[in-house]
Amino acid sequence: MDRIWFALGCLAGLAAVATAALAAHALPADAPANAQGMAESAARMLGWHGLALLACGVWAARGGVLAHLAAAAFVIGVVLFASAVLIRAFTGVSLGPTAPIGGTTLMLGWLLLGCSALRAR
Repeated sequence: MDRIWFALGCLAGLAAVATAALAAHALPADAPANAQGMAESAARMLGWHGLALLACGVWAARGGVLAHLAAAAFVIGVVLFASAVLIRAFTGVSLGPTAPIGGTTLMLGWLLLGCSALRAR
């Protein structure tokens, strides 16, 4: 499973770069006024949590189940957050509370990762 977290971290990093490029070059003319900032926020979250997933891939063997739960929370959270923010930036369509749920899940991931460090074998 450790390799899966590491690979997903690499995928999130790839998505961060692609999202930044889309934000810079492909926003539609009729996008909401704050679309650029929203897309940049999604790219930033993808990048940071890609790095967090890389850390989980390296740390999971010592961090145990809490590190794996943290990685799962990062994956779920970044997918929910980034997809909701990008859909809104590019189409103006809101997915309701999807982004805040994703953000909360990301915070849970950080809490779990910290706890895994305190409980490490």
